[in-house]
Amino acid sequence: MKIPLLNLVRHHEAIKLQLLEAVGEVIDSGRFILGPRVQELERLMAESLGIPFAVGCASGTDALHLALRALAVGPGDAVATTPYSFFASSETISLTGARPLFVDIEADTFNLGPAALRRFCEKECSWNGAELVHKPTKTRVKAVMPVHLFGQCADMRAVLEMAGRYRLAVVEDAAQSLGAEQNLNGEWKKAGAIGTIGCFSFFPSKNLSALGDGGMVITADAQLAERLKMLRGHGAKPKYYHHVIGLNSRLDELQAALLLVKLNQLAEFNHRRVENFKYYDQHLPAAVKVPVVREYNRSVFNQYVIRHPRRDALQNYLKAEGVGTEIYYPLPLHLQECYQDLGYKTGDFPVAEQASRETLALPIDPLLTETERRFVVECVRGFQ
Repeated sequence: MKIPLLNLVRHHEAIKLQLLEAVGEVIDSGRFILGPRVQELERLMAESLGIPFAVGCASGTDALHLALRALAVGPGDAVATTPYSFFASSETISLTGARPLFVDIEADTFNLGPAALRRFCEKECSWNGAELVHKPTKTRVKAVMPVHLFGQCADMRAVLEMAGRYRLAVVEDAAQSLGAEQNLNGEWKKAGAIGTIGCFSFFPSKNLSALGDGGMVITADAQLAERLKMLRGHGAKPKYYHHVIGLNSRLDELQAALLLVKLNQLAEFNHRRVENFKYYDQHLPAAVKVPVVREYNRSVFNQYVIRHPRRDALQNYLKAEGVGTEIYYPLPLHLQECYQDLGYKTGDFPVAEQASRETLALPIDPLLTETERRFVVECVRGFQ
């Protein structure tokens, strides 16, 4: 049996005619840039997330970049974030000219560690009454970027506490967590709609996936929303009148049309991912550390990431058996070659570094069959 980590061909079989019809409607309309389908997707996203403004853009990476630019993050500034994430989380900070400052993660959720964030703010930084200054680098810490990794929200209570105390903007990297929720003071809040700005990706592996790239930025701040719209279109408002240097980062009308079709599946597919999690949680052997979901979170399981001390051997064994897996992520961000000039070294963030040695994603495709799930479990159990 061959079980890929994600089977997109299977995803599109049932809705192929709808997708083709949607493409045909866009072609017939002659509207290809920021047309009615982009506007409709923005409206539906904002409505579903309980937030007034949503701005479509070209990718999840651009969503983060636009968010930071809208907050005027730039040279001399810094943004605190996790070292255990996809590269775009720190890359977009660097692209603004600011400095990524890393904070270690929790061992069981893989998300930004609340205690580590508090130590960072209180020990590594100083508060002068107007701004938080990172003492070793003399940079102004203007924002914190929690990443809601693998479908589960970071502890936003701790993030909001530190952000409120030190006047930090909060940029939620919710690329993997559309539909996830967190209970804050008795109210369930959607991932991305908790901080200052939330960022989403529609990359093909995401829960709501385009047939290519796409992204979305959301905010409750009307001024930020207008600035985001201006920045995604070369910094112009109106056309040909450029107030700032922006980007060419517009969500494609064709991708918006396809996403509108697939949006109808999102709630059901997220539910199926949760069911797959429950099955694995009940049947995987004790030698495997299964994902932990905090009691105040509802995860949408973009990935199902286990831990095993012999991760590489397990991956090779599963590959030989026909089970697709992926390592998220084999090298923490602070140890990447391009960040050597930041001065970090092995041992600086031990929890993230250990996670990079032990984590492995198993198939949690919402269209996994009962037989396929059972086969994955049997293969993991068969590993010696």
